[in-house]
Formats: sequence, structure tokens, C-alpha cells
Amino acid sequence: MSAPADGAFEYDRFQLEAFEHIDAGRSVIVAAPTGSGKTTVAEHAIDRALGRRRRAFYTAPIKALSNQKFRDLTERIGASRVGLLTGDNAINPDADIVVMTTEVLRNMLYEGRNLDDLDVVVLDEVHYLEDSFRGPVWEEVILQLPEHVALVCLSATVSNTDEVGGWMESVRGETAVVVETTRPVALSNMYIVGDRSGHRVHAIDTLVDGRPNPEGPRFDPDPRRGKGDRRNRPKSPWSIPNRLEVVDLLEKRDLLPVIWFVFSRKGCDEAAITLERAGARFTNNDEAARIRVIAEEKLSGLPAADLAVLDTDAFVRRLERGIASHHAGLVPAVKEAVEVCFAEGLVRVVFATETLALGVNLPARSVVIDKLTKFAGDGHQALTPSQFTQLTGRAGRRGIDTHGVAVVPWSPFSQFEQVSSLAGSSSFRLRSAFRPTYNMSVNLLERHGAENARALLARSFAQYQADANVSQLENRLARERRRVAELEAVVADLPPEPNLVISEENADSIADAVSRLRPGDIVLDDDGDRVAVLGVSWRKGGRARIRLVGENSREQRWDLGELERAPVTVGHIELPFPMAPERADYRSDVATRLKRSGVKTNKRARRRRGDDPRANLERAKREVDALQRQARRDSASIARRFDAVCGVLRDRNHLADWTVTDSGGLLRRVYHELDLLVAECIGVGIFDDLSASELASVASCLTYEHRSAGPPSEPRFPSQAAFTRHRDMDRLARNIGRVERHHGVPESRLPDPGFAAIAHSWASGEDLSVILGAVDDLTAGDFVRNVKQLIDLLRQIGMCAPAPATASAARAAADSIHRGVVALSGSVTAP
Repeated sequence: MSAPADGAFEYDRFQLEAFEHIDAGRSVIVAAPTGSGKTTVAEHAIDRALGRRRRAFYTAPIKALSNQKFRDLTERIGASRVGLLTGDNAINPDADIVVMTTEVLRNMLYEGRNLDDLDVVVLDEVHYLEDSFRGPVWEEVILQLPEHVALVCLSATVSNTDEVGGWMESVRGETAVVVETTRPVALSNMYIVGDRSGHRVHAIDTLVDGRPNPEGPRFDPDPRRGKGDRRNRPKSPWSIPNRLEVVDLLEKRDLLPVIWFVFSRKGCDEAAITLERAGARFTNNDEAARIRVIAEEKLSGLPAADLAVLDTDAFVRRLERGIASHHAGLVPAVKEAVEVCFAEGLVRVVFATETLALGVNLPARSVVIDKLTKFAGDGHQALTPSQFTQLTGRAGRRGIDTHGVAVVPWSPFSQFEQVSSLAGSSSFRLRSAFRPTYNMSVNLLERHGAENARALLARSFAQYQADANVSQLENRLARERRRVAELEAVVADLPPEPNLVISEENADSIADAVSRLRPGDIVLDDDGDRVAVLGVSWRKGGRARIRLVGENSREQRWDLGELERAPVTVGHIELPFPMAPERADYRSDVATRLKRSGVKTNKRARRRRGDDPRANLERAKREVDALQRQARRDSASIARRFDAVCGVLRDRNHLADWTVTDSGGLLRRVYHELDLLVAECIGVGIFDDLSASELASVASCLTYEHRSAGPPSEPRFPSQAAFTRHRDMDRLARNIGRVERHHGVPESRLPDPGFAAIAHSWASGEDLSVILGAVDDLTAGDFVRNVKQLIDLLRQIGMCAPAPATASAARAAADSIHRGVVALSGSVTAP
């Protein structure tokens, strides 16, 4: 067993336990809080592999983490023994230890690489397997790695580690689960409220003895605000606290450095500028001089023209004051300068998007979460407990701080109960996002055949969780079926029931009552229990459906035509904001508010209706039908999705029965979100007979996706040929979409030409200043990210295109756009 280096921390219980399992040759899952030392477990597994003269792979979900881990291991073990494989870099790929993104390892498995000398694979951030886009890669790797390879899976704290471990053991053999729930540095939570009357802030503990602070609700926004005449609305005495006041408070309490999470790139930059303009400074002259040295070193590779257009002088000026912003809209060189300065304790306030919490390891003494909602492409969504914990995990530096502090400022859109609920939550269930893709399906069929491919998919974590749910549903079904049989026997002995006809007048009164329902109204269900109205949707013909949540957190839907009496509002609660009824944590919040509403259930109504066997029988039958439908959906759900995907592939001639065709063979080599469309574009010659810059323009339609809230600008194409190829590509995509609809497969998105003109200009040698100056809403970081994604696709086209001229043009296009700020952002050197 390796020992701690001089000056290092003593090993914790969970680390020693994990070491024992690794030394015994078992796979191991380690779930522990951020900063607790999970990496030490990975290093022990790597040391063991080297001692056995075998190789080790270390995988990370994103390139930034891979690059950081490569530098860490190189410094620890030596450059000659450590390699790096990402989409940007291939350094010493045959080394004893190779750091890579998880996708690279997945591709190795499909290519049939010889891994006989591989001893262990470390899967870092394995909780990423619930990510809807990238999560399936983790399961592909776990399912297909050779049996002799041990796995060390590092995860944030989740509440269903036993379930994950049970699945791992079923597919990988003996697997140990090691859990640590105690943070290495204690965390406290603070709620800060602005006071309009005194131009000051109130700061209280969010939790007292693990429970919500009873003082907190007094700061809640008045529910009457926003209703009625604006002139008569009561004005809240509370306000969003001024950022400078909050930073001053943290500085006085010795709680700097701070990471202030703002879920907007523009908001991060504006916050940093505002702090600078207010005269804030957190550094002395020596620290400012050191910051300038670091910044100049990181930015030295950028051309002078690029430095000017990026306004790096203003960035460095703020950095020298100890203030910075950090987000994906910044070029990597700028972000790296912030990270180095922050790691050295030179920067004291960083305004960052959540990418900082998911990326490099930069803990602070405190964190501030600006709002409890964030924009998610098509609207704002409430933070989940796991997201909140990921962000607050950065608070408290092991070996430096005795405790960390997580701060939430007051907001007119959040109740204190929502803040305290997130702060006190400890239940984060990991859910699989695995689903067969087109590329995955043809690779599985080619490598394993139809029968074995289906068997492998049946062993996925997604199906494992679905099967467990089916088992629970079957138990409930058995109970409900027995209840139906008992009630049928009772009803058979009852006299015939007179026909119940709802009069037109009664129907009108029911419809009128439903029309008056408002979100948050409390009504009683057939059992006399409280349920909260989430909303009423009206359809053609006067039909309506009411959406509700009960105290058990389950959603109910009532159809107007099935109601026998008018619903009566017996109370009201304020619903959590924003509305997210599809989320279990949101429904749980509504249920909690229902229970605390003070509205009483109607026990007499419950007993009266409970004595009606016919009504009980109908409800029991409806429950049986609902459970049967759910069980059918969950049973073999992954196999059904695989069959549907294969149906699309057959219709598009990539499969003949279960055999991969020549065009399917091309699809096997395409790793992309739009894999099927990319393969077909190559196959039908959409990229043929184009210049390198035109090819870059057309290919960008497959990598770019308009994401901002505003409407996209009118697309521009560099030539008639490029316009024609995009038109052909769009038609091809719509044809694929029709086939997907026919087979019940979610439709792939359409090509987006929003980056076409930019890609052509950059491939033609245009300056960065000209490109960024011509587009209003394009940041330098977004430009770099989009170009790097385009480079990856062009390189794939260069490897897959059957026409030599097309392959050559694609490689030339990739080389032409890999320059300047883009080339610098992908470079990695060993320390």
C-alpha cells in the first residue's frame, strides 16, 4: 500500500477501505463529497498496475479535466510514463498510464484495440452517466471492457450507490462499494437579505441544528405583490442584496476567496466590471505583479491583433485587483490565467458559471449561488439538490479552512423554504440516461451479432433500473388485482345501481367551477384528501384537464367530462417557482406545502365514499390498468428502443435484416450527435467537389446549434455550391426525421446554418477581430468551442469519406481552421 507523501494528509477511512478492495483485485465504486480525496484512490490503483508491470487508463468526462489530470500524473510519475488522448491531443499514447476522455476509450473498444496489458481503468465523475447526451458512453465502456480489467469508479455522493454497485457486480463481477458522506471540511449555509430601509444586509444561518431556521420565512416575498393595482401593491422591505455589500460582508468575516456562481456569461462579466468600478481591490502590489506575470505567460501565444479584440488589457486590469470572471465564453488562455491565479490565492473573487464546478479543481473558502434557477435552453429550471451540492462542494479547502460557507442571496422569486430544502437535502438518486444510438447499434451488431447485442443492452444500468421498477410494479399489481377480485365479489351481490345522469345545468356548474380554479388552489379528491391544482388546460369543444399533486407527491389528472360534481376550493398555497411539475423534487415541494397548509381533509367524505364498493371497484380497475401500462413500458424498454433504431437503419439501408451493410460500416466510424445524418451526407456526396473553405462552411451546419433566447440571424452562404449542399442536407435530414417518426424514435435535430459564413471566413484566413466584429452575439469562447467541434467533424470526414479528393479537402479544411486562438486553446504541455 502506498503511503502519504511528506506533508500530505493522513489517509481517511474510506480511502483505506478502497485500497484493500483494489489490492484484492476487485472493482470498486467510491462515492464521496467533492475535495474529500477520491483521486488518492485512483492513484493507488495506478501504482498497483505499474507495480504489476501493466497499464492503467484514467478517463475524465471533459478535456479540461483530462488535461489537468495529465499534468498532475506527469508531475507525480514522470513524462515518459504518462500519455494523453483527447480530440485535441495525442501525447505518448503507448505510455504505461494514458489519460483520455471517456469517448476515446469507447472508440477504442469499438475499434477492437488489443487491451490485454490493461490492468485498470479509472472512470472519474462516473455520475455523468445520468447526463442525457454523454451519459451512455460510460455504460458502453463498463459493459464492453474485457473481463480482466478492473474498474475504479469515482463519483459524487449519491443515495443509490448500492443499486449502482449491484448493477456493476452483475456485469463486471466482484465489485465493492465505498461511501463517504462526511465532507473533509464542514459546510455551513448562509442566507443574505437586502434591507431597503437601512441600506444594509441581514445574514442568517439557513439551517439551525440541521433544520430550517425559523427566522427565515419572515423574509419571504409577500404573495400579494404582483396582484391587483400596482399603486396599491405592498412594497417589500427586502431586496436582492448588493453584490459589493455581500463581498464586503464575506471579507469582514474572513470568508474570501469566494466563487460567485452566476448562471449567465454576460452576468459574470457585468458583475466583475461592477466590482471593479466600485473601486474594489483585494491585492497588494506584489500580488498584482505576480498576476501580471501569470497573465502574460498564458496570453503570450496569442497574436497582438487577437489580444486587442479580446480586450485582454481590461481583463488583466481586473485580475490585478483580485477580481475575475470565468465561463465558456472566454478563450481557454484567459480561463487558464484565472485558474492559475486563483489556485495561488491571488484572485479573491471569481464570478463563474457552473462549468467551474464541473471542471478543474478550484475550491474556495465560500461560494455564493446567485439564483436558484438557471436557463436551460427552452426556459428556466430550478436547481436540483445534486446541482446545488455540486456547486457548494467548492466551499472549504482541505488543509486550509476549518469550514466552508455556502451563501444564497434573497430573491423575490424564491421562498426561504426552497433555500433551506436545498441546503438540507441529502438524497440524490443516480438515474441512467442510456439509450441505443445509431452508431452504437451498428457497432454492437458488427462486434457481437444481433442476439448478443440485445443481451448486452439488457445488462445496461438503464434496464437494470427499469427491471427493478417492474418488480415493484408487479407487487403492486398483485395487490390491486386481489382487491379487484374481492370488490367484484361484493358488487355481484348488490342490487342494480340506478343510472346516474348529470344534468346540463349541473355540467355547466362543474365547468364554471373548473374555470375558476387557479394554480395553487387546494381541492379535495374523491377520498377527501387534499390536492393542489397545478393548472387547467382547455381544449377544443369545451374539454378541460386539471393537473394536480397530492400529499404523496404523485401527480393526478382529472378530465372535466368525468367529474360528477364541481370541485370546491378549500384553501390556497403558493407554488414553488419556476413551475416544474415533471420533476419529482418539485412535486415533493408542493406536497410539503400542502401538508403545512392547515386545510383539513374531509374524513366524512372519505368514509362515505369508502363505503361505496362500486366506486372503489372502478378506482381499483383504473389503478390496475395504469400499473399494467407502466410495467409494459418499463419491461425490455431498452430492447424496444434498439429495435426501433434498427428499424430506422433498415429503412435507410444501413442494415439488411441484422447484418451491417457497407453504408452501415461507414456509420460505425462516425461519432457525432447527428451520426446518421453525417454518415448519409458522406455517402451521398454532399461534401464532394467543394473547396476546403466551402466544405468547412457546409459541415458547420452539423456542429452548430443556435442556443440563445433571441431568434437566429438570417443564414449566409459563401457560394451557390455551399447553399445548394445545405439545402440537400436539410432535405436529407427531413427524410430521416419522417422515418424516425414512423418507428417511434425521437427525431434528430435539423442542420443549423448559423455558423456557415463564420466557418468559411475563418477557413479563408480572416482575422479574429473581423469575424467577432461582424457578429453581435458571438463571444470568443463560443467561437473557439464551435471551431473545435467543427475540426473534430472535419477530421472524421477526412478519415471516412470514400472519395480521396473529399477526404483531402476535409483534412485541409481542418488544418486551415486550426490556427491562432483555436490552436492555442488545444495545446497541452507536460509540467
